[in-house]
Amino acid sequence: MTFSETLLPEFDQEMANTRKVLERIPDDKLDWKAHPKSHTIGWNANHVADIPNWLVAVLTTPSLDIAPVDGEPYVSPKLTSSREIVELFDRNVAAARKAITEVKDQDVGTPWTLAKGGEPIFTMPRSAMIRSFILNHLMHHRAHLCVYLRLNDLPVPGMYGPSGDE
Repeated sequence: MTFSETLLPEFDQEMANTRKVLERIPDDKLDWKAHPKSHTIGWNANHVADIPNWLVAVLTTPSLDIAPVDGEPYVSPKLTSSREIVELFDRNVAAARKAITEVKDQDVGTPWTLAKGGEPIFTMPRSAMIRSFILNHLMHHRAHLCVYLRLNDLPVPGMYGPSGDE
């Protein structure tokens, strides 16, 4: 099996689960946060919707500098409705899925670097970056959103079977 054939079932399942969570977020809760040190639901939802786009960068560029010395810093989206957030997520998932299907096996072992101001934050093989920096990172923030739904008495969708609300 190719790398893409082994990754796509997990990718498809996690993206479908993530979409279910994003669809449950009401517009009137986007500014809610659990604690003064926490990000808002809206920030987390925008971040989750953006993360699949990073997979495209991991597979098509050698690195990403989030604050280049002589360039514009990376800016996360700041969409203000759940509908817009889900639409961004769908576009990013489609682009990521396409990048996965097009990657050559010999390229997934090459190193990829996340940098800030020209200084590497970390470097890993592309395949490891997809698992940790993309999928695990997305699931981490998706879990925040699930907790935030619960704290607002909103139904949490089942992802690996029914939730307590189903």
